[in-house]
Amino acid sequence: MNEPTTHRRTAGHEPTAVQIHTPTPITPAPAPVVPVQPGHIPAVASIVLPDGRVITGYALNPVQPEPVATKPPVSRAAVNVALGGVGFLAVCGGLLLLATFIAALTALITQLIILAAVIFGGWIAVQIFSAGRHRGGTTVNIRKAVIKRNHFHG
Repeated sequence: MNEPTTHRRTAGHEPTAVQIHTPTPITPAPAPVVPVQPGHIPAVASIVLPDGRVITGYALNPVQPEPVATKPPVSRAAVNVALGGVGFLAVCGGLLLLATFIAALTALITQLIILAAVIFGGWIAVQIFSAGRHRGGTTVNIRKAVIKRNHFHG
């Protein structure tokens, strides 16, 4: 598509003719057809194009996509992550309770040992400090005894 020529002047020269060309846009090519291996040999088809050319080839049926399986409302991965988190929290809580139980048991055993030491130490202290006042047992003073007619006179 040529437009009419125009003249322009340049310094010191005669006018020159200039032609302006406008490019013609190219229509985009149709999307390529993906060949599909047919289950049987189809019949040959011919197509007449608008410019009179004839194209002969096999007719291809459009490929039907496989139906999409219905997905659950929540993905399995999300369910597994949630269950793992709940299990982890349960284990952490159980470990916290176990640690608390062990600490309480240790405190109880320590108090029992201290109580036994106090009681046993008190008993020993009583034995040591009371030994000076009283020796325990029966005191017998032996003097000259007189036995007359199988009778003891003390």
